[in-house]
Amino acid sequence: MTDLSTIEIRREAEPVPYREALEAMTARNAAIAEGSAGDLLWLLEHPPVYTAGTSADRAELLDPRFEVVEAGRGGRYTYHGPGQRIGYVLLDLRSRARDVRGFVHAVEGWVIDTLGDFDVPAWRAQGRIGIWCHGADGREAKIGAIGVRIRRWVTMHGFSVNLSPDLAHFGGIVPCGIEEFGVTSLKDLGKDVSSAQWDEALLARFPAFLAQLDVACPAPAVSQETPR
Repeated sequence: MTDLSTIEIRREAEPVPYREALEAMTARNAAIAEGSAGDLLWLLEHPPVYTAGTSADRAELLDPRFEVVEAGRGGRYTYHGPGQRIGYVLLDLRSRARDVRGFVHAVEGWVIDTLGDFDVPAWRAQGRIGIWCHGADGREAKIGAIGVRIRRWVTMHGFSVNLSPDLAHFGGIVPCGIEEFGVTSLKDLGKDVSSAQWDEALLARFPAFLAQLDVACPAPAVSQETPR
């Protein structure tokens, strides 16, 4: 069972520039793999930025009004900005189940369960990456994004949830390559949730999330970098 005291939890009150966070996260990922640093859960926000995943299609960058950064994670174009809480999850899976799909599924479930704590029913959608719910107009809309990378069986990147961002900023891209559905936020749904309130609810469910990763699993002969 995971000892929570061995995991660093870092919560930022001020926005962290995306490039700065990406550099720090990449360095920490390597340090964890080398055994010179411990696991990290990093909760933060970014100034407005568009990030491109490994499957990004340039045609889906409609209006690059903000800086565009190659993120190195799986997925396509995503927007990050104030009012959107991000969780970067850096965990060594070598001492847990080495199961990429299981890890992503656990992250999704963690976010879905936390949204439920704010009376927002959310779900996974077949064939569509991310976290979905009914928007203010009753139609299905995206409220959270998932994008991870695993290097030497150490995870990086993670998830984002829309608390109260300017939803118009998503108009510069086709979010995650999905044109037929919109985006929403807790604020758009009439929920006034601060980053501190979100963090507390998320952290309350952190032990249950970790427990899903503690199931022993045979290791493959060769570890692989697996973006999503």
